[in-house]
Amino acid sequence: MAAKSLPLMPHATAAWLVDNSALTFSQIADFCGLHVLEVQAIADDTAATKLKGRDPIRAGELTREELTAGEANPDHELKMARLPEQARRTSGPRYTPVSKRQDKPDGILWIIKNHPEITDGQISKLIGTTKTTIAAIRDKSHWNYANLQPRDPVTLGLTSQREMDALVAAAAKKAGIDTSVDMEKVEADRAALITQLQAEREAAAHAPETPVSTTPGTALEQGEALFRR
Repeated sequence: MAAKSLPLMPHATAAWLVDNSALTFSQIADFCGLHVLEVQAIADDTAATKLKGRDPIRAGELTREELTAGEANPDHELKMARLPEQARRTSGPRYTPVSKRQDKPDGILWIIKNHPEITDGQISKLIGTTKTTIAAIRDKSHWNYANLQPRDPVTLGLTSQREMDALVAAAAKKAGIDTSVDMEKVEADRAALITQLQAEREAAAHAPETPVSTTPGTALEQGEALFRR
């Protein structure tokens, strides 16, 4: 059976659905590929990560009609919307909307920190910037370096997940980096995460006056990273 399609950012999507819909925790958990306890932790605001919600409707992952159907029927299983094919330019520099151009340095810094195997030329082509700008960020001489924050260029809307994944795979292959995923380890890590959340909720139930621990935040961060592999 084919693997079920899931949102690009499961926990952030769940956070948005918790705040902006009348779906049940089970519906949200099933749509995002999470355990219901993970959704419960987000809803209870026991996570210290301050997750920024990601609108699945705006991202093209869920239709408004499908969301309405799910809210009307708690037994309705939400279905992912079919994403449109990404339009590709065959020549010329990549066009970036004016509103997003100020985010380019943050996206460049994220790639430099998370994927050092990607060359300046590849970054320039992916994001649509100059090698001079990339070099300035690398050596920290960029005029606004002190205020830059590494942010995923996909989340910023500077590129598509498909293009990012293809570039990372190509760069890793050229650099001789093994990018294969140990699915057994992934499942083991996820099981450990669920166990940890269960233990934290049981502990909180028996000690209602005890200040909430920040540990669940770490667990959710680990879970988000797990689904981004």
